[in-house]
Amino acid sequence: MDLTLDPAAFRDRTGLPALLDALGAGEARYVGGIVRDTLLGIAAADLDIATVHPPEEVVARLQDARIRSVPTGIAHGTVTAVLPSGPVEVTTLRHDVSTDGRHAVVAFTDDWREDAARRDFTINALYADPATGEVFDYFGGLDDLAARRVRFIGDPLARIAEDHLRILRFFRFHARFGETIDADGLAACAARANDLMALSRERIASELLKLLVAPGAVAAVALMINRAILRAVLPEITDAAALATLAEREAAAGIVPDPIRRLAALVPADAAEAIGSRLKLSIADRRRLIAATAGPGDEGPRALAYRVGVTHAVDRLLLAGEPVDDLPDWSPPAMPIGGGALVARGLRKGPEVAATLRKIETVWVAEGFPDRTRVDQLADEAVAAALRASSIDNASADSSGLA
Repeated sequence: MDLTLDPAAFRDRTGLPALLDALGAGEARYVGGIVRDTLLGIAAADLDIATVHPPEEVVARLQDARIRSVPTGIAHGTVTAVLPSGPVEVTTLRHDVSTDGRHAVVAFTDDWREDAARRDFTINALYADPATGEVFDYFGGLDDLAARRVRFIGDPLARIAEDHLRILRFFRFHARFGETIDADGLAACAARANDLMALSRERIASELLKLLVAPGAVAAVALMINRAILRAVLPEITDAAALATLAEREAAAGIVPDPIRRLAALVPADAAEAIGSRLKLSIADRRRLIAATAGPGDEGPRALAYRVGVTHAVDRLLLAGEPVDDLPDWSPPAMPIGGGALVARGLRKGPEVAATLRKIETVWVAEGFPDRTRVDQLADEAVAAALRASSIDNASADSSGLA
């Protein structure tokens, strides 16, 4: 593995050279995912910078350089530099003063190793000099990266005690990067799994949904179930077999994994509403989770997509083991006729128009969404039938009145 980054690798990001100049040579380094992913040859989206400067000085330096800044987490040392190419988080070196498993009180430092020591995993504690590309590794992260191993920095139990979310992060990063499971980390996560109960359900949901779309999600979730990691917060998740089947179907159909769909494969259908509420998913995601196991219907994939939307249809078809064909690239057409056209053909406004329109729509969908010429023909036939029925009803009523 190359131990240096190409110093020009990120310089094409508009505004980044000015930001680095403002922070000063040797006083700022790339850190975390940008270093890890670049070494692995993975395109990195977010760019984080660590610096020796206190946050107030960072703000002043950016102001002098006419770079807009936002104090997104200034109490914890983070200032967001708003560049034309996107935001960059600049965080002052720090160490933990106290932690309670959810929040940390930090103090700022100018010691790079001290900053690295408070991070979760060795592969996330890699730094690189922007000018030279030199990589700084204080805890064996490069070796772990080469071994595709996710390993806590220091004592795993101590790291988990600092932030209980690291239990889920251990499995998420293993699902994304890992090949060799770290036995000490796994044992610590299993021993402290009940600590997840102290976390907000939003934080749990965020990590779990990210984990579910990672390349190694199926194996990681199976391992979590085997070691009772989720039992305290999601006891309904007891088997990864349906998730494995869904992942195979997604791959075969060339469909990108989706976290809500994959969550639906893990939870019992009768528990979907309760779990969606417990995880505080958005209303749209809760509805999708509940609907995902409703089955494929009996009208065919496109008819289903027309009635419930493409996303919901793909969920239901994949989970039911039905083919999705070209559905992900298909846009349901709009019904090419409305009630006004039926009124123009002689129907009186009211419930009869809506009922006739539904009948036309049913045939139109069943015939595979034919063009306007066929729809006009269907409308002529439906209106004629409705007028005949109305005439018969009126005649019957008149006859009854005469009697």
